[in-house]
Amino acid sequence: MSIRITGTGVYTPPDTISNEELVQSLNAYVERYNQNNAAAIERGELEALKPSTPEFVEKASGVKSRYVVEKTGVLDINRLRPKLRERRDDELSIQAEMGVAAAKIAMQKAGVTADDVDVVILACSNMQRPYPAVAIEIQSALGISGYAFDMNVACSAATFGIKQACDAIKGGSARCVLVVNAEITSAHNNFGTRDSHFIFGDVATASIIEASETKAGFEVVDCKLLTQFSNNIRNNFGFLNSSENATQGLLFRQDGRKVFKEVSPLVAKTITEQLQRLNIDVQTTKRFWLHQANANMNTLILKMILGKDVEAERAPIVLDEYANTSSAGVVIVLDKTGHEVEVGEYGVLCSFGAGYSLGSIVLKKVAAA
Repeated sequence: MSIRITGTGVYTPPDTISNEELVQSLNAYVERYNQNNAAAIERGELEALKPSTPEFVEKASGVKSRYVVEKTGVLDINRLRPKLRERRDDELSIQAEMGVAAAKIAMQKAGVTADDVDVVILACSNMQRPYPAVAIEIQSALGISGYAFDMNVACSAATFGIKQACDAIKGGSARCVLVVNAEITSAHNNFGTRDSHFIFGDVATASIIEASETKAGFEVVDCKLLTQFSNNIRNNFGFLNSSENATQGLLFRQDGRKVFKEVSPLVAKTITEQLQRLNIDVQTTKRFWLHQANANMNTLILKMILGKDVEAERAPIVLDEYANTSSAGVVIVLDKTGHEVEVGEYGVLCSFGAGYSLGSIVLKKVAAA
């Protein structure tokens, strides 16, 4: 049985925030905070916040800009989070709306209708609510039968979702699966800290995975999933917070240096061993579609895999435009650069993040029969 990714879609929100805009907002917030807390900072009771520059952001991450669902609230130093209206229960949720938009693009590219899809999986870092599952809301909005569910493996959710789609097809419960990655990361980010305010952007992606011997696309050759517990990337926001006296920040936080040091070799080792097991030459593998978190990290991983510096297009980057879109990043880069791979050539779709979690999928470009 040939299981193929036959269509991908990307929905991009209309608002953008440049590094210059974001840094200007942060620095104004930092200046006010340090002035208001000058005495406590002088006594050593509080640490002074650090300002930033657009040059620092780009050098540290490769990010130049990002898309967000709403920018005025993010840039408002009295708020530092998007201004989003709470929708009524009979209205489509924001996350579902974004997911539906991406899904329609992917479905059109794959040449499938709602009647063809058996399963809908919403795989992403942050769900808008615990229940009912947003995946079921997307399923309903698209008029799809069958079943749907939400799943969260942080930044690895897209590759983990594709693996679940493949397993459903292999198990006989589906012939065609829609995997959606709708990421509203601006709502979980801390825009008041120099080390994390620039990291994330909002987007929604979707992929159609189906059993087909005739359709053009990317055949799923192999999937490798791996998890290893770590506190180096964490978000403690949840429903229990209302019954606790929370003492830690509840938004996204990470120890970026530890993540860089620990995850890079793990990713390189996993991909290398996977390709060796499949007898696929790592040197001739056309593309490495890596998680879009940090350009420097991806450069290092690629060098570890290939043992040398190679041309940048071997591991394409969309960070400069989109920033880190969590699980959706690998699908964006596949969608935008998949045409660069010729029929018969291989690529690796690999995402990694909090958990730690890692999903690596080997793909082979196939033509229509």
